[in-house]
Amino acid sequence: MTIVFILLLAFLLAALWLRIDFLRGKKLHKQKYEKKDYPIRYADLSFFTEGKMLFSDLFEEILRAKQHVHLICYIVREDSIGHHFFSLLKSKAKEGVEVRLLLDWVGSNRLNPTIIRELKEAGVHFSFCQVPRLPYLFYSLQVRNHKKICVIDGRVGYLGGFNIGDEYIGGDPKLSPWRDYHLKMTGEGVTDLQAEFLQDWQNATGEDLQTDPNYQWPDESRGKCRHQFFSTEGIGLEENYQKLLRMAEKKIVIGTPYFIPSERLMTELLGALARNVEITIIVPQTADHSLVREASYQYFRRLLKQGANILQFQHGFYHSKIILIDDKVCDIGTANFDKRSLFLNHEMNCYVYDPSCIDALKKELDKDIRSSFPVSKKLLDKPGFSLKLKETCARLISNFL
Repeated sequence: MTIVFILLLAFLLAALWLRIDFLRGKKLHKQKYEKKDYPIRYADLSFFTEGKMLFSDLFEEILRAKQHVHLICYIVREDSIGHHFFSLLKSKAKEGVEVRLLLDWVGSNRLNPTIIRELKEAGVHFSFCQVPRLPYLFYSLQVRNHKKICVIDGRVGYLGGFNIGDEYIGGDPKLSPWRDYHLKMTGEGVTDLQAEFLQDWQNATGEDLQTDPNYQWPDESRGKCRHQFFSTEGIGLEENYQKLLRMAEKKIVIGTPYFIPSERLMTELLGALARNVEITIIVPQTADHSLVREASYQYFRRLLKQGANILQFQHGFYHSKIILIDDKVCDIGTANFDKRSLFLNHEMNCYVYDPSCIDALKKELDKDIRSSFPVSKKLLDKPGFSLKLKETCARLISNFL
């Protein structure tokens, strides 16, 4: 009995410590947070939904680099495409091209130290970001840089959902084919991707390159597609999404691998349904992480009851992060429609306003819808004991999934 009491007391003390750590860490983060306001820009945009096509294009652009290659990645795997990626960066660095690689510590901390050493020896500037630190160790462990950004010579930029690894080109049979959205841009909008990288690089390394004239975009560069970037740090994304959902007059389409909204966003979605806005939500049939699918079911029940369309993507794994409002605004970027992206992760999204660009994205979304089937109401209406248990566990830890 004494041992049980001691174990229980230890558990309660640990839980209390984690809660204090998290709340105080979050409070300090809010105090230091400075909102970034990027202006309306014009650039030429193209989109990728298949990993092989994206990496072929990205690696070709890196090969053409003359001055610098700046990359933020959440996950880089030690597999065939990962080794190809590392070899390419080392080769460019040896040519005299400035290469800077910033990896999230949680997403890529399993990277072999030998690979890191070889990158540095070749001249690649390497750093981890969002490394857990005292005094708020638990909170800092949860806050991750989830961005995937690449800027080449200040002329080409990439942003989207693809990480770097074989699973993103069909290497994992369970998750193949991998469906995602990633944009490529040329034009004045690239300057904001550059600014975002340089800010994150300074945060991680202390090296301030933000006023270096080598990284300033020429004023005469301008593309056709009207767009705007939004950068968030577990603060601001919920407000952005609220504003976006309130704009809807006819329809909302949300594509996301994880649907775990805040209560405020649920209120906005239910309010949109009440004013006869058609809502379609696309999620994967197959889950890539434990409990994320079960965490969404409580929200699906409420939305289905009010007339929303909930679809499960059948043709591989659905990792898209996209929101379409009335065919007038399309949000594409790195943020999922879940609490981790809303309240913890560092994310970057792009609002696209140009009709021709939106038409291209809409065609891809229509493919997603044709490759999806309605979620099983029988599964949701009459969950068995196992599902109920999973849903309960998911609800308790939904902020961290």
